[in-house]
Amino acid sequence: MTTLQLPGLIDAHVHLREPGYTYKEDFYSGTAAALAGGVTTVLDMPNTQPPTATPDALAAKAALAAAKAVCDVGLFVGAVNTMPIQHVTDGYLPVAQQACGLKIYVSETFGSLRIEELGPMHALFRTWAEKAAETGYRTPENPSGIGPIAVHAEDMMLAVCLNLSHLYDVPLHIVHVSRRSEIELIRRAKERGLPVTCEATPHHLFLSTEDVSHLGTRGDMRPKLATPDDVAALWENLHVLDIFATDHAPHTLTEKQSDAPPPGVPGVETMLPLLLTAVDEGKLTLEQVIERCVTAPRRIYGLPQQADTTVQVDIEKPYTLADAAQLCKPGWTPFAGRRVVGRVERVTLRGRLVYEAGKVLAEPGSGQVLFQQKIGANRG
Repeated sequence: MTTLQLPGLIDAHVHLREPGYTYKEDFYSGTAAALAGGVTTVLDMPNTQPPTATPDALAAKAALAAAKAVCDVGLFVGAVNTMPIQHVTDGYLPVAQQACGLKIYVSETFGSLRIEELGPMHALFRTWAEKAAETGYRTPENPSGIGPIAVHAEDMMLAVCLNLSHLYDVPLHIVHVSRRSEIELIRRAKERGLPVTCEATPHHLFLSTEDVSHLGTRGDMRPKLATPDDVAALWENLHVLDIFATDHAPHTLTEKQSDAPPPGVPGVETMLPLLLTAVDEGKLTLEQVIERCVTAPRRIYGLPQQADTTVQVDIEKPYTLADAAQLCKPGWTPFAGRRVVGRVERVTLRGRLVYEAGKVLAEPGSGQVLFQQKIGANRG
């Protein structure tokens, strides 16, 4: 067997669904699936129930993760649209230093987390900049700083967020970029020196509108699958993409096959083999994968190093991705039937063997919840 040894990957965009939707996923099942995919750190989004938008909600979610997670977890805090503008910061500012970043949804989401008006958006960027003036932004040298603002912003709203980032000099991370117009606008912003980074998902890199007919409702996601030209633009602008992240958004097959399927697909287990297959085909280099799945997310979010952490991957024998092999609760993948290389055989986290030959060996609660050391002090 020919094996490749990699550092533990970071998936900077997952939805582990707890609290509120644990029939879809929870902190144990989602982090176990992460280990099966060679991922040893995940950053979890705030659109749970209740939303992770207050100090109490963040503390409760951190406690759940601490009890169940088998890999390391960072938690985003989010802003909600149910507060008056003058109180919009009451939820997230007190725990800014305990979150990996502030997530703002300005496009295509549901519930109270979508922010669509300029007043709250202005307040969010302004107050985040004011907080950073007190704490600085998080780096290895300043671990008590705050992370960036991460936005789901498509089409015209992307330009609004880029301008607010420029006006307030706030580091901005654009999640799941999927279209030519977006990646080209981000490229121009970077050329002008704006503090902006971005990510793309494997499903937007390896699937397009041409796959919709055979995927059916399994291919329903946000942003929606884009045209082959949009996919080509992502590859043409690979140097602009800082991170590969999955937007792991699990739903049950029953939900996906309903008359009103919720958008989103699982992905944390399939990212590495898809990327290593692209390396095998000459579309990527191994160094580009490590940069976008380890080095850049650690730098952008100020994540701590994981000592003595490795992932061993069998790169000799191709295999076929299958629903039955997925450890995530929904047990399916939009990439079922795809031939890949790069089967994760063994994962060691901080010197302990946590995954081997298809089995998770780590105990629930053995993962670390990042940036939580100050919550007790802040909450008195």
